[in-house]
Amino acid sequence: MVASKPGLPSWISAAAVTKLDFERKEDMLKEVASSSSSSSSSSRELADVDLGFGERTFAAAGAAALSAVIVNPLDVAKTRLQAQAAGVPYQGLCHMTCFDTNTMLPDLRCSLSTRAVLGSESGCPPECSRYKGTFDVLYKVTRQEGFAGLWRGTNASLALAVPTVGIYLPCYDIFRNIMEDFTTRNAPTLTPYVPLVAGSVARTLACVSCYPIELARTRMQAFKETQTGVKPAGVRKTLLGLINPVKSTNLHQNLQNYRILWTGLGAQLARDIPFSAICWSTLEPIRRRMLGTMGDEASAASVLGANFCAGFVAGSLAATATCPLDVARTRRQIEKDPVKALRMTTTKTLLEIWRDGGMKGLFTGISPRLGRAGPSVGIVVSFYEVVKYALHHRLGTQ
Repeated sequence: MVASKPGLPSWISAAAVTKLDFERKEDMLKEVASSSSSSSSSSRELADVDLGFGERTFAAAGAAALSAVIVNPLDVAKTRLQAQAAGVPYQGLCHMTCFDTNTMLPDLRCSLSTRAVLGSESGCPPECSRYKGTFDVLYKVTRQEGFAGLWRGTNASLALAVPTVGIYLPCYDIFRNIMEDFTTRNAPTLTPYVPLVAGSVARTLACVSCYPIELARTRMQAFKETQTGVKPAGVRKTLLGLINPVKSTNLHQNLQNYRILWTGLGAQLARDIPFSAICWSTLEPIRRRMLGTMGDEASAASVLGANFCAGFVAGSLAATATCPLDVARTRRQIEKDPVKALRMTTTKTLLEIWRDGGMKGLFTGISPRLGRAGPSVGIVVSFYEVVKYALHHRLGTQ
């Protein structure tokens, strides 16, 4: 029992001691919370911030290469469907298909001689020369162009994905960490919007830097080689084919004409910036909640699973929301008239698509786009984070 001071009632002395004990306990709780927060923050910084740009780029490049190879067939299907809706003709699709089920003439094919005998209308119905959907594209490309046709443009995809993702993901990490540290100290209410802003800025840098390769990839996937025995054009030949028609003897004019290599950049940014904003602002909360339930010592398998699931959901949602902008981008990139291509705008292209095909036209190719975007984002983000996890633990053991 604490003795009371002379002249003071005992209940006042007891109350003072109780208040002092309460304040001490409160200070201890604050110290524990501060220590826990500091530990969590230092853990995140050790696992993420301490990795250099080189390690991040290495992780991102591996993720991009893996994703580009796996989802390329769906990318081909999406591009073919969107190009067909824009008026690109795919002649000869019926040569290998329209008589496959003919029981009377099982060996007959729609070759030129056959069509001359039977007539183009009776031998090959109009719908036979059109792609009807994702699986129809995959089937007809395989039958007519071979299995390798499904990976047409893969070299461009790899040439594009490695530098693009190598810029995109590391820059996103760096921007997010800097912005989160700043907003946490100065404007905590803005912290939830950091992934949206960081993703948009990082995607803009990556897109502008590597856009000509993106343009070449789209055109390689959209246009098939019509001459038999001729090797399909690669990235360099495709880009040279764009520049040559607008060349002149004036050097200044030639330099101006090189901007055709950035045809459709506005449409690309109009698609990619909202895509990144939606994707990262959806992915980060899902990922952090899933990893939060696993505790501080998350394994490589849990990092892989949490990031793939979050990336799959976020990529699918973002792909659905931005599909009309993707259709407009494809239409601008496959325009063969250089003069018209330089005059096209995203707004005019969207209005033209709406006038020609309505809502269905704006969402042309949504199935392969969804089938590609969800797994692609999931693969890229999960592989990237797992490689970062492995590099961090390797550096930690040295």
